[in-house]
Amino acid sequence: MRKQLVLVADDDAPILRLVRTKLQAEGYGVITAMNGQEAVELFERERPDIVVLDLMMPVMDGYDAMQQIRQDSDVPVVILTARSAAPEKIRGLDLGADDYVTKPFNPDELSARISAILRRSSGSRPAATQVLDYGYLTIDLGRRRIMAEAREVELSRTEWELLYQLASNAGRVMLHSELLSRIWGPEFRDETYYLRTWVSRLRAKLEQDRENPKLIRTFPGMGYRMEPPVGE
Repeated sequence: MRKQLVLVADDDAPILRLVRTKLQAEGYGVITAMNGQEAVELFERERPDIVVLDLMMPVMDGYDAMQQIRQDSDVPVVILTARSAAPEKIRGLDLGADDYVTKPFNPDELSARISAILRRSSGSRPAATQVLDYGYLTIDLGRRRIMAEAREVELSRTEWELLYQLASNAGRVMLHSELLSRIWGPEFRDETYYLRTWVSRLRAKLEQDRENPKLIRTFPGMGYRMEPPVGE
């Protein structure tokens, strides 16, 4: 059986050695790059199962590297950011990152996040056949297709996973911990800020009025509810 392959890009050689040692001990294959350009070239040649990208690298930074990777692949991407750099995290997520880890980090945390992402991206679920029709918006859970006013809406893997959980439970309040555990794994059940970021991204693509959301409702301190279509 082929080992799952992780591409790690960081211009700090000690970090690369530490991460490589940890992930290889966990049974992953690991390839490394020290700048964004090298990371893109390795990605195109090796097609890894997941990419770990430092955002601040020479030659080509992590943002540009991720944009190039995203042009033809939805491979999971974990970004590495400075602990105090919230704008970096938000920009990275907006570009299509699936997760982030702040520096300095514990290799065990990075390994856990990689495991959780790969687990959900390769996991299976029964095919859903439900179609939710909101008039301006149609969500076909079985075909994984979303149409908004005759325009197809593209979602990242994580955005789709979040929408699937909310839409397949339309009319029911989904608790923060429930959503986090189902999508990212039980080790992330307390990261409500993280969930708010992804809900905001989903609303930006699906709500008619992002400032006055009516499709995905917030229940402060509890969770979120996706409204069922009128008449259901």
